[in-house]
Amino acid sequence: MTTADFLEAWHNHLALGRRRSPHTVRAYAATVARLLHALPEGQSWSTLARIDATTLRNHLAERRADGLGNVSAARELSALTSFIAFAREQAGEADTSRPRLRGPRVKKGLPRPVTPDEAVNLAEMVADDAIVPWIAARDRAVLLLLYGAGMRIAEALALPASVLPLGETVVITGKGGRQRGVPLLPIVRKGVTDYVAQCPWPLAKDEPLFRGAKGGPLAQGMVQRAVARARTALGLPATATPHALRHSFATHLLSAGADLRSLQELLGHASLSSTQIYTRVDAATLLDVYRNAHPRA
Repeated sequence: MTTADFLEAWHNHLALGRRRSPHTVRAYAATVARLLHALPEGQSWSTLARIDATTLRNHLAERRADGLGNVSAARELSALTSFIAFAREQAGEADTSRPRLRGPRVKKGLPRPVTPDEAVNLAEMVADDAIVPWIAARDRAVLLLLYGAGMRIAEALALPASVLPLGETVVITGKGGRQRGVPLLPIVRKGVTDYVAQCPWPLAKDEPLFRGAKGGPLAQGMVQRAVARARTALGLPATATPHALRHSFATHLLSAGADLRSLQELLGHASLSSTQIYTRVDAATLLDVYRNAHPRA
């Protein structure tokens, strides 16, 4: 088989077999393509299934030398171990599990919001970790609502199926029964739409939109545990929780010029004082940028 044959089989497995998002398919296919091009010619599924930890570490070391960051390196490692598990399956081996390798360490520091790339990577990693495709789509949709719309996790999980079909905004009920309109980005709407298309349970208008594996309402703990596994794989700090995605939504909007009153409305805060905490978070971020960039800092 040629490299193109391996990549085509891998692409079809992700896109058709696992029903991964186009973003994940592109990223995972590119990651595996780099590895295959670095290997000697004449590979087979059997030889690919036996790629060892040393080969993977050396390959990632070269990627790190090219400037790959810790989070991206962890994501590439996940893609490569998934591919090896796929190769084992194609080779007919009894053990089709992923190789267990420790990801890159991340220097611990002060709690901080996740970056936009980290937020997207976290949502994609949670989806990649799910065994069942519809659950992968569900978890990704929930996290996109937290980061892309600034919802609390309880607000996202309380959404009724009557919000479908989604428009550019959705009305949600927050703390104290207060309702607010929340804009929805196209990527968020698509994430929810993908989940709805795959969900095996009927979504009656008066029932929860997000369902657990057995059809009941999705519990917060399931999402929190999925995020905990994903942040470990990506090397993100323990502060990268589902609620941190809402904080990141607020911090990034403030950095882009949003005023506090508008941010207060988007977040559903009863008082402006609750929103003002984000000015301190943003100031800390700016100070970090200054210290890292200024030649005299």
